[in-house]
Amino acid sequence: MCKLITFCLKMAGNVRLTMKPKTKRSKRFLENRGPKLTEDVKSAMIMKGGNTSQMVTQALKDIVSNLVKNITRPFEDSTSLEFFSKKTDCSLFLFGSHNKKRPNNFIFGRLFDFHVLDMIELGIEKYVSLSEIKTNKCPEGTKPMLVFAGEPFETDHEYKRLKNLLIDFFRGPTVPAVRLSGLEHVLHFTALDGKIFMRSYRCLLKKSGCRTPRIELEEIGPSFDFVLRRTHLASEDLYKLAHKQPKALKPKKKKNISHDAFGTRFGRVHMQKQDLSKLRTRKMKGLRKRKGEVAAEEQDGQAPKVAKVES
Repeated sequence: MCKLITFCLKMAGNVRLTMKPKTKRSKRFLENRGPKLTEDVKSAMIMKGGNTSQMVTQALKDIVSNLVKNITRPFEDSTSLEFFSKKTDCSLFLFGSHNKKRPNNFIFGRLFDFHVLDMIELGIEKYVSLSEIKTNKCPEGTKPMLVFAGEPFETDHEYKRLKNLLIDFFRGPTVPAVRLSGLEHVLHFTALDGKIFMRSYRCLLKKSGCRTPRIELEEIGPSFDFVLRRTHLASEDLYKLAHKQPKALKPKKKKNISHDAFGTRFGRVHMQKQDLSKLRTRKMKGLRKRKGEVAAEEQDGQAPKVAKVES
């Protein structure tokens, strides 16, 4: 009897209840939350834990002005994160905390289908705030250029997931085109000797004497020196499922068309076999044969005359 009850509870947990809208407003709300071919821009929840240090609070304020306080421990219990994610329709989160065992802590994470997919814990060893660097800043909402340097980002499994998570977190909205003058914010991540160095730069376009400007980088802050701590990574099957695209968005493959590494388009044309003997070419006067040469060739080509013998 106990086994039957346990089996029924498991099946009930796997079955998802379908809500039928009663009003047009609720119908629009459910359609907005439902699956789409082109997803909306991802939004993030920025939260600080019950115990935080001054460094963590200031670092979170440099990222966002309004902080939400939430007394939770994501690695021990993620139900509150999933609840707030479903309530606010956010698929990314950043959680700041501080305790004696793990001081000055950041937890970057993302959710899939309102369930935690990846969580990576980074400890802050050194931090320089925006106010400490006295330079001109980039306008709010500027789309940054992300640069990753270091061998671990290409070889280590945890660093690969961290790179993918940081790209998801900082890349901003998808735009069809960007002005050259709009490319002014650079976020640089370097993995070296077990640490991750995050630096923020502003691009300065200088005169170079030619059409292409000379580029200089000016540090604007904030800057972090992170160390990798705990990780909660999704399995390979769940990770592939989260990256799955619908068939309608996949580009249709065109026959006899290919592209190289630089994006150059190549096409292959199929033709019937040509008879080169009937090919007409341009005739030049210099290549024409003279009358004497033609007569000599005809004489050489004639067979020798044989004398007739009367029988």
